[in-house]
Amino acid sequence: MGTPDFAVPTLAELIAQGHDIAAVYSQPPRPAGRGMTLEPGAVHKFADAAKLDVRTPLSLKDADEQAAFAALELDAAVVVAYGLLLPKAILEAPMLGCFNLHGSLLPRWRGAAPIQRAVMAGDPETGVMVMRMNEGLDTGPVLMAERVPVGRKTSGELTTELSRLGADLMVRALGGLERGGVAPQTQPEEGVTYARKISKDEARIDWHRSAHEIDCQIRGLSPFPGAWTEVNGERLKILYAEPANGSGKPGVTLDDTLTVACGEGAVKLRKVQRAGGKAMEAEALLKGFAVPAGTQLV
Repeated sequence: MGTPDFAVPTLAELIAQGHDIAAVYSQPPRPAGRGMTLEPGAVHKFADAAKLDVRTPLSLKDADEQAAFAALELDAAVVVAYGLLLPKAILEAPMLGCFNLHGSLLPRWRGAAPIQRAVMAGDPETGVMVMRMNEGLDTGPVLMAERVPVGRKTSGELTTELSRLGADLMVRALGGLERGGVAPQTQPEEGVTYARKISKDEARIDWHRSAHEIDCQIRGLSPFPGAWTEVNGERLKILYAEPANGSGKPGVTLDDTLTVACGEGAVKLRKVQRAGGKAMEAEALLKGFAVPAGTQLV
């Protein structure tokens, strides 16, 4: 049960390890592109190519949908970024249960945007966990976990890393369940945080914040939705930056190479994207879009 690119490696690894995939559940195709034609999600496309049975219900609350799910007589359900609530009847249908791959070190960052929130908060490390699902929001007992340093990674880079790491983790967890060699561990009550969805107003850069906070915001929102600022009345997405030496009025460029003063410290913009354009290195932008020292970014 999954929908976006993040879930594809897990499905691929389940197939490669010889598990019998009874069905694939994915969110219904959504309008996309200029023509707004219905576009299936990444998992749906992959499952179609693998000639698997794909089901795309709008909801799993309907009794007929729950009966169809129970009729599969599953040993387990694997859930990765599916995007639909699993009612109690669904959670209880598989013999061993439903198992979710979650991109954080639970109980930190339960919820919708755990990878982005970890980067935006400046967490030194994050990870991925396999959890037996219950009716709470990411509150179930954990079977296995892997930790990774965040470092200078963007949320996009971490998402790719954790999706691959998580695929291996999930098949190891299922192997442990088959052998009866995994003992789920109850999550601690301390350290609970919630990773709410990213809102549009969080993407605009407030240059009065510290360089560290702005750096984390930029990396946490890269590549999507992308932190942004206005330069000479034009919106500019900032996809990557680095802390830099310097100080000055917040939002003012300190040189001709896009070093910008923050409330504390400065950042050097490295990768940017103009409205309607492609992502590019800052040096390429400056060849046709001068931003001299003393320019105010807002």
